[in-house]
Order: sequence, then C-alpha cells, then structure tokens
Amino acid sequence: MFTVFFLLACVFAASGTAFCTQPENEGEKSRSFIKWVDFKVPYEALNKAMKLDIESQDQNIKLDWIEMLAYLASKNGNNFKNYKDKQLTDLAAMLKSGKTIDDLTKSMKHYAYYHEAFTAVLSGFLGEYDIEVPNDDGEGKHWEHRYGLKVFSPIAKGYPYNHFDDFGSDRSYGFSRTHLGNDIMGSVGTPIIAVEGGTVEAMGWNQYGGWRIGIRSHDQKRYYYYAHLRKNFPYRKDLKEGSIVKAGDVIGYLGRTGYSRKENVNNIKTSHLHFGMQLIFDESQKECLSEIWIDVYPIIKLLSNHRSAVVKNPETKDYHRVYDICDPAGGQE
Repeated sequence: MFTVFFLLACVFAASGTAFCTQPENEGEKSRSFIKWVDFKVPYEALNKAMKLDIESQDQNIKLDWIEMLAYLASKNGNNFKNYKDKQLTDLAAMLKSGKTIDDLTKSMKHYAYYHEAFTAVLSGFLGEYDIEVPNDDGEGKHWEHRYGLKVFSPIAKGYPYNHFDDFGSDRSYGFSRTHLGNDIMGSVGTPIIAVEGGTVEAMGWNQYGGWRIGIRSHDQKRYYYYAHLRKNFPYRKDLKEGSIVKAGDVIGYLGRTGYSRKENVNNIKTSHLHFGMQLIFDESQKECLSEIWIDVYPIIKLLSNHRSAVVKNPETKDYHRVYDICDPAGGQE
C-alpha cells in the first residue's frame, strides 16, 4: 500500500507534534486524535530501554520502556542525535530512587503526546507470554512462562537478509512518491513471519506491492504491511482475509512481484520484502491521504535476535512455526 502523503490542516507544535480535530458526521461532536508521528527513536535507545524494563520486572519498582522513551523525546525535542545510554540509565536511577514519571514530566508540554504516540508503536511488543521451548535433552519441547519481547523479526530464523534505512527514499513507478517502509533483501522463498499477532485485513494483488498481505494488531493501533511476496505461491495456503495469526506465525514467502497491473508478475529487480507499519489513532486514518507510516528500520534491527524457527511440510510445501506461543494480551489462551 503506497500512498501520496498530503497532510490535512493540522496544528503543529514546535516539536513537530500534531493533533487534528475532525467531525465524525455533520451535527456530531468533533473529536481529536493524533494526526502525525515522526518516530525517530534509534535502535540503541530502544534496546537499552527494553533491557531496563525487562530487568526491572523482578524488582520492587518496575520500569516502563515506553514511558522512558517518551520522557527522552520530550526532553530532547525528539532529536536523538546525541543519545547516550547514560541518559536512560540516569532516568532509571531517578525512578528507582522513588521519583515517579509524573513527577519528572509534569512540566513537559509534549510528554502526553509522545507517550500516546510511542504506545501506538510499541504497546504490543513487551509483556508476559507463554512459549514452547526445546527440552534440555533435545527431545520434545515444553512450555515456559516469560516476560520480554513477544514480537518477532519478519524474516524466519536461519534465513540470511540485509537491509539499510531507506525510509523516505524516492520511488517513481506509477508516480513520484516517498518510500514508506523498509526493504529487506533476501532469497526468493524465504518464509515471512507475522511480527505481531492480529487479523488479516488485506490479501491479494496490488500493482505497486505485488502479492501483499496486511495484518491489523489486536488493539487496532498498528497495520503491518508485507509486500512483493513470491510469484505463484505468495501466502501460507490456509490464510484468508479475516484469519487470526499469532506473532511468529509463517504468513507468506519473500519474492519480487509487483510494479505491474497484471497479476502474478515479477517486475521487481531484486527479491526483497517491503515491510511497513502504519499507525491508526482513528479509523478515518486507515485509508486516506494522511496515513501515518513510520520508519521501522530500528524496529527490525531490534527484532533481529528474536526470530521464529520454522519447518517445511513436505506434502503441502508450506512452512510453519516450530515453537508455539500464547499471548494472553492478544486474546490467546
């Protein structure tokens, strides 16, 4: 799903934040919601905040990585160029000493905005979950209860890939536009993984994205877009619109389809997965001229060490996950 960015009339704060008021219907009360998010949190800050959050779970004072990142963005004006891990370490020390995030942010004008924006990006990433793991003797598997990262890399475990931060680059097929995702280079047929659990909202051909699939998170805030899937065999065979998937499930296969009005055509020169994340604060934003797509490069980097192991079914030729997951927050029991 590629769109032309055209920002509707919004009120921009000096920090680059924006809210928009839009009537639901004529005669109905107006409603306010976030209209723009510029997600600039680098991998280093994501990784450090995540570790501090996880390490604090067995302590009296538990840290929240989203609150800590929103604090930093409020303090630095969403400019992380001078980020150092010490900034988060010092913040964690203040919180552990008894100060609350409310105490530290009460004079920060834009903290509420950054907290809501970053919650929309990251709220499904950390938490409690149960997952299958191999037995110590290598025979069989068992369930373990954990707290930590419960989302997965979009590329299955054991499959090589490379990528760079190409968000915002120019694209010219069809019309001049901005690249609203991250291209992950890999081999045709590489199993593609659902980063987060959710509902399949879109499947089928798109002249820009080729065979593509769109998955909406359970909390409705994130829409994950996977494009340029494999010719002839793009998806896991049992998937359809409306299917529920778990984080770590195989959903399709890497390819190079797209840039064609005709279906099932390989017109992309280099095989890759186009992966994107759209934020949705109001349903009117789902398909419009002011969609919010963020730079997912640091997120993919964060997920690089959390990849789903897969195995091939020789009869169906489909791949499926080796270790199941149960996430109570995602309605899985």
